[in-house]
Amino acid sequence: MKVLGAAAVESLLSVAACVEVVAEAMRAVTRQQVVSPLRTVMPLAPPNAMGLMPGAMLSHGRFGIKVIALYPGNGALGLPSHAGVTVLFDAAHGTPLAVLDSNSVTAMRTAAASAVATRALARPDSQVLALLGTGHQALWHVHALRTVMKITRLQLWSRTPESVARFVAELGKLDGIEVVVADTAQAAVAGADVVCTVSSSREPILQGAWLEPGQHVNLVGASIASAREADIEVVQRSRFFVDTRASAAVQAGEWLQALKEGVVDASHLRGEIGEVLLGHIAGRRSATDITVYKSLGHIAQDIATAQAVYQNALGRAQFADVAW
Repeated sequence: MKVLGAAAVESLLSVAACVEVVAEAMRAVTRQQVVSPLRTVMPLAPPNAMGLMPGAMLSHGRFGIKVIALYPGNGALGLPSHAGVTVLFDAAHGTPLAVLDSNSVTAMRTAAASAVATRALARPDSQVLALLGTGHQALWHVHALRTVMKITRLQLWSRTPESVARFVAELGKLDGIEVVVADTAQAAVAGADVVCTVSSSREPILQGAWLEPGQHVNLVGASIASAREADIEVVQRSRFFVDTRASAAVQAGEWLQALKEGVVDASHLRGEIGEVLLGHIAGRRSATDITVYKSLGHIAQDIATAQAVYQNALGRAQFADVAW
């Protein structure tokens, strides 16, 4: 069995390759080729928790589970808010194949999922990217979104100036990209073609009143029913898509709040991103549509990414097997 830490994961799979891996995983979800019980979350000392995400892609010969610690306050300390392991198994014999650092797998596949949705739903001429939140996921989103859109301007906002400064330093100079730090979230959204909320906020940081015709939004940071990064007007004004309907029905805070307040009904949810990728439903219909992708994360993304990393590690001496 291989044990692959963060450095190994990141060296064995490029972001561009992960985008294609995640796109195929979401097609598999829509084709009902994935067994995926809803994740469970065990509370620890508030606001911390432990999450379990099992799943199987038997058509791909693999199953696995992600076990993670969820510590929202870690961002302020420069630490990842999600940390744990992803365990990959061979479906033929139940053999554990690899244990991978789940923080790097999660970061890469989450950003890749946003890139997949952006490619499917954003205007093809999109060039201006806004990030609300400048923690660990923000950097991955820049790298992933550069594979699907020509970014010429990056507009940043965070509640924490230290986080912005750290992010800009980690980002470094990117040729052809102007980096602007906005004083407010509204200013960061203004003029953007694609907006990504990648914060740890439990209350809305994005308001629907700010959105402009033609924008695409990836809602990424909130992954439980009690947390929202966007207000109900964001949902109301948009063509709203999710990774899976089953997860959204119990965990998508923005969607659930809009339903609860009666501003939308169930038909307002246009569908899953896999349905768009397969051509089963329409994504963007016009240049003026506002589209939203609510990303909760799906175990298929983790298993497919872990499998790609594991496959690339085979036969490489520096990634030797560990006795089990």
